[in-house]
Amino acid sequence: MPQRLDACDAGFAAAFAALVANRRESDADVSADVAAIIAAVRARGDAAVAELTAKFDRVDLAAQGWRIPASALDAALDGLDPELRSALDMAATRIRAFHERQKPQGNDATDAQGVRTGVRWTAVEAAGLYVPGGRAAYPSSVLMNAIPAVVAGVERLVMVTPTPVGPRNLDGMVNPLVLAAARLAGVTEVLRIGGAQAIAALAFGTENVPKVDVITGPGNAWVAEAKRQLYGIVGIDMIAGPSEVVIVSDGKSNPDWIAADLLAQAEHDPVAQSILITTDAAEADAVAAAVERQLATLATAAVARQSWDAFGAIILVPDLDAALPLLDALAAEHAELMVDEPEALFARMRHAGSVFLGRHTPEAAGDYLAGPNHVLPTGRRSRFASGLSVVDFMKRTTFLDCGPAGLAAIGPAGAALADAEGLAAHAASIRLRLG
Repeated sequence: MPQRLDACDAGFAAAFAALVANRRESDADVSADVAAIIAAVRARGDAAVAELTAKFDRVDLAAQGWRIPASALDAALDGLDPELRSALDMAATRIRAFHERQKPQGNDATDAQGVRTGVRWTAVEAAGLYVPGGRAAYPSSVLMNAIPAVVAGVERLVMVTPTPVGPRNLDGMVNPLVLAAARLAGVTEVLRIGGAQAIAALAFGTENVPKVDVITGPGNAWVAEAKRQLYGIVGIDMIAGPSEVVIVSDGKSNPDWIAADLLAQAEHDPVAQSILITTDAAEADAVAAAVERQLATLATAAVARQSWDAFGAIILVPDLDAALPLLDALAAEHAELMVDEPEALFARMRHAGSVFLGRHTPEAAGDYLAGPNHVLPTGRRSRFASGLSVVDFMKRTTFLDCGPAGLAAIGPAGAALADAEGLAAHAASIRLRLG
């Protein structure tokens, strides 16, 4: 059963602190294994990637080819059921429109001293997109990762996805929805590789795998650790953990709606987390009962049950003011404000990956096609991190143009500071120009 907490109880502070501290991330130490994989790929390139792919996915890259041909992407998109194609088109259109509004604008100004300064934004040249393979792959994640890169102006977008061979898929498991989404989003290349070896290959570049500047996309513990170890050689989006939602209600929401939203997170993963904060004890009981009813008929009940029982929580608070510090302490990936005046509560919040306002805004709408990105910081990281955006595929370059008059105005002060720091050559480089 989920944890039940009451903010008015004597032991609440300690119990809530323990809830916040439990980020549910794997304790398995895969760092040594991942380091060995990275070293192998760096030393032996394609040979190491091919060996590891054969070992883990049972795929012979020499026989099956490294790339999934463009014709397969075209066929996947053309073969979609019309209703699903329409939904995918709507999602792509809305995601693209939202991210177009994120494109940063540079600036260029000359101040009173005649010194010109500014900022120029440019896209990275190449980006890598990691997509988990098999039946659990999500086309929505392809759109959410690829479209911001295309909007940013990235010229080469390379997707890697493992296609493991099993007894029923001797040619390697490829999710056609993922291929269709890749074509729709503007992915230029798709390679049938995965795991830490794929991340390393994208970071270093090999004969068959192009070197990229940024890698985004979800993966298992080995993929996450590879991204962590290779950060600095290549840019990454974030180190993501299990999904999470916190729902705040004022006692006036439909218990079935709340229960469905809690289970929508729980069904992601046995270590996902769903939390309800409510001002009404009767609502807390009604939601708990609604979760049980819905679990009885939910196709994903096995996973959702594990998550709800192990990591779910219902927290009773005296009023919405008392909910606010709990929201910020949890710093959740998703926060739903199912209250009469969500804007007022939202205005006072500091930490959340994405916020869903009002009773008619389920987090699931954001997962698929509302527009904002669903790649969000987990594990309380929204205290200092943001969701994936166009800016993750861009970098800003500042520029400076002093000119004779500008340097004459600010140069003496700069030389004086250089003298104070004991950097004689710095001072000389300015004074020589001042004459």
